[in-house]
Amino acid sequence: MPATKEEIATFMTEEFPQSKCVVEAVGNGGATVSHHIGPDELRPGGTVSGPVLMGVADVALYVAILGEIGIVPLAVTTSLTINFLRKPSATARIIGECSLMKVGRSLAVGEVSLYSEGASEPVAHVVGTYSIPPGRRRE
Repeated sequence: MPATKEEIATFMTEEFPQSKCVVEAVGNGGATVSHHIGPDELRPGGTVSGPVLMGVADVALYVAILGEIGIVPLAVTTSLTINFLRKPSATARIIGECSLMKVGRSLAVGEVSLYSEGASEPVAHVVGTYSIPPGRRRE
């Protein structure tokens, strides 16, 4: 049973209080999340660090999958590949837009485009796979 944006946002706040990602939208096989950028997210040279970008992408995938299969805490990342395309803004939020490519019985695959808020060109492109635990798989 799919989960709503509100259900997922509550789950994320309770289970991942350390996450700075905000659930912006969920549904139609996708999700959008955002992440505020401040000094803690920057690496030398004034760019957003790679781990922050990968984290935003991973959360976007997780949120999109929860939107499809419901709240499944044990769905886990099995693969995450990122292509850094251009330097993100050091002062704009990072926006992650996920589109699920396939949600099967045991695996879900999606792609995420990451943007600096207000920019039309993506700063990174990510493809990820999640493992869906037994008992919550689609038949």
